Amino acid sequence: MTSKQPTTRIRKSPEQVRAAVHQAVVDLLADPEGEDLNIPAIAQRAGVNHTSIYRRWGSLDTLLADVVTTRLERDSPLNDTGSLRGDLLAWAGTSVASIRTAEGRALVRAVILSMPNNPQTQDERAQHFRRRLHSIEQIRQRATARGENPPPLEQILDQLVAPFYLRAIFGIDPPTTGYPELLVDRLLGSGGADSAVD
Repeated sequence: MTSKQPTTRIRKSPEQVRAAVHQAVVDLLADPEGEDLNIPAIAQRAGVNHTSIYRRWGSLDTLLADVVTTRLERDSPLNDTGSLRGDLLAWAGTSVASIRTAEGRALVRAVILSMPNNPQTQDERAQHFRRRLHSIEQIRQRATARGENPPPLEQILDQLVAPFYLRAIFGIDPPTTGYPELLVDRLLGSGGADSAVD
């Protein structure tokens, strides 16, 4: 009779755990025939203990918010193109490309699923999404330093950011060409920017 070999558990670093959990969330969301999204399912997919997820994120809502903002930051680098219009076009072009992918659509679904249902999770979610707003604010600050006159942050959110997510939520693909330019030029034309249209 042969003796059973002991199972070797590989210890993951905190960043390895975070990366594995994030990828598990995206994979589960993107799989149309996948199981329900919950922390035990995420833990099993990521190969980690579910208590590690609760200890680090506390709730599914907070985890989803972290996944969304981290992926959006990764997919939207703050390229300095030399002009406000160029920066916004680079940001918008990347956003359009992202929501055309299965992962991008999964992230939009995660945004919806992470809508807060109590004051505590609402505050936690807001802290994560402030990171996303900060990237847009950096574009504004850079434009101001160049002597341009960028629209207010709220106007950028309403006229440039919101249309992408509205289309993604309702499953309406953006036009194949010219959509980022259309939104940016409308924004800058109504925002009174110094260099609204080239």
